[in-house]
Amino acid sequence: MNTAAPSIILTSNDVQRLETMLDSPQYRDAPGAAALHGELERARVVPPQELPRDVVSMNSTAECVDEASGRTHALTLVYPREADAAQGRISVLAPVGAALLGMKVGQSIDWPAPSGTLRLRVTAVNDQPEAAGKYHR
Repeated sequence: MNTAAPSIILTSNDVQRLETMLDSPQYRDAPGAAALHGELERARVVPPQELPRDVVSMNSTAECVDEASGRTHALTLVYPREADAAQGRISVLAPVGAALLGMKVGQSIDWPAPSGTLRLRVTAVNDQPEAAGKYHR
């Protein structure tokens, strides 16, 4: 991940649900839990109704472009039990999932991949629950 992490915004609902998940025995010591805790601690937290439409929240789909190759990816940020990498459903406990959480259009992250590190830039946020008025998903 970047040494200078970009600023992030999270909803109070997402923070509450993620903290509850991380407190559960199933996920407390899971790979990625410490990284996600770090993201939650550094985030600016807002009420769900105040989340800008260009910010990645839980269950949002983010369009990202690989800055080196120009290849695009559609990634939906989900809870671990809903993850399916083949369908682009990325767990918030995966390194790229924790890094995407709270990012806004125009920000970039480094994503470790088998071929080396990819630099992904968020180009759009689609299907954001908060933008659709879905605050209690």
